[in-house]
Amino acid sequence: MRYGRTRGAGVALVLVGCGVLVVAGCSPAGNGGGAASGTPAAKAPAASPSASAPASGSAAPTPAGPPAKGSVTVAGEVAKGLESPWGVAVLPDGDLLVASRDRGTISRVETATGNTTVIGEVPGVDPGGEGGLLGLALSPSFASDRMVYAYFTTASDNRIARLRYDEQRSPGEQLGAPDTVFRGIPKGFVHNGGRIAFGPDKMLYVGTGETGDTGLAQDKKSLGGKILRMTPDGEPVHGNPEADSVVYSYGHRNVQGLAWDGDRRLWAAEFGQNTWDEVNLIEPGGNYGWPAAEGKAGKPGYKDPVAQWKTDEASPSGLAWAEGSLWMAGLKGERLWRIPLAGTAPVAEPEAFLTGKYGRLRTVVPLGGDRLLLVTSETDGRGSPEAGDDRILTLTVR
Repeated sequence: MRYGRTRGAGVALVLVGCGVLVVAGCSPAGNGGGAASGTPAAKAPAASPSASAPASGSAAPTPAGPPAKGSVTVAGEVAKGLESPWGVAVLPDGDLLVASRDRGTISRVETATGNTTVIGEVPGVDPGGEGGLLGLALSPSFASDRMVYAYFTTASDNRIARLRYDEQRSPGEQLGAPDTVFRGIPKGFVHNGGRIAFGPDKMLYVGTGETGDTGLAQDKKSLGGKILRMTPDGEPVHGNPEADSVVYSYGHRNVQGLAWDGDRRLWAAEFGQNTWDEVNLIEPGGNYGWPAAEGKAGKPGYKDPVAQWKTDEASPSGLAWAEGSLWMAGLKGERLWRIPLAGTAPVAEPEAFLTGKYGRLRTVVPLGGDRLLLVTSETDGRGSPEAGDDRILTLTVR
């Protein structure tokens, strides 16, 4: 069923970049320098994994959580006319960097005016199917190093590179040469994962896909169908489940959403196959079941999702945390899902908003407090683009 779509352009709002955990790092300085392959050997010390529960002598009481029913208001339209937007990073002044999956370019969006300028192209991007230029993240020490991290598909693999952003250079030439920090992630026509984010521990987390080869998800030696955790230089982190490995969790089909809640727990959204899409609470070393389990299977040895959806209601991509709830963008489902949580337990059934109004929804970015960014995905080859697509909207949520 195709829903009728109503367009409502609003006044563009000036956005604040700090506090964003899903796609941008605004925290103090992290590590720098160096490069690594898909199987690096060196280790670097780091904070405890963000997905670990806080130590306690006794179980803390379960928090009350947010209201069972929420609300979403479209407060403004920041930009329109974007082609295949995917990753977004919020700059310290509130402007946005936006990746075009199919063009392999990064553009700057001025949130005060909506003006969009290509700042440069990422060399080596090989778009096709679900591959191309995907996730973006700012270095934890962006204020000093000006590094933008990008996850992208090449002719041989998926990889992560960092590029220096120099605003003093001419538009279109403001990105420096890519410094590859991690390579060797399997690529495919589908299921390339692609979301990257710096966590509260200033480490880089990466969602990957199994490229349609289901055996990769359970193979701990493969980088496909995993969540990876690495230093900003692409090295394994001390405290990862296995020494000298960047694999943080496995048994995933296609992870495209990463978010941390107010207690630093890591959550991920991923595509199911024919039955269930999932939101999972990520634990270090956890096996999330694919392909032996899809959805809440209750099978020993596998982690069940906290929430699940029929695939035509979701096909999830971006994920964000705000106002005590997870907010998940749906592609095929063309809706924004709210998952209210008390600790790690849902307060109520997931609640859908904006169903069919803006088409396919790709990325959600928290801006602090009750504000989110929402990126549509009608020009990705699977939508029905209308005049003005694709768009970035600002939302007020509860």
